[in-house]
Amino acid sequence: MTDVHNDALEDEDFDTILSKDINFSGTLNFEKPFLIRGKLSGNIVAHGLLVVDEEAVVEANINASKVVIRGSVKGDVTASEKVEISVTGKLIGNVKAPEIFMESGCSFNGRCTMTEKI
Repeated sequence: MTDVHNDALEDEDFDTILSKDINFSGTLNFEKPFLIRGKLSGNIVAHGLLVVDEEAVVEANINASKVVIRGSVKGDVTASEKVEISVTGKLIGNVKAPEIFMESGCSFNGRCTMTEKI
């Protein structure tokens, strides 16, 4: 997926989904596409796509390949490829990635650093 913001992502696109009724605390590590709909606090380390859905609440530092924020994230976000914040997305924290896409109407409070692609 090169332009996630243009793709309609379905549940079938994800290997794991953290559902709305789950409240997870700790460190999350994964390699395949992961969708968060519930609440998560701690740290996220990923080598794949992470999507924070519209009603999700995440309080964690995130380090992943690609991150799509449609819900609420409080913490620093670092991506090796891309970070996208949709119109419903809210990020309180710093973001660092080679590509950063912020849809008009999103909420972002932090520092933005664009890095070179590895």
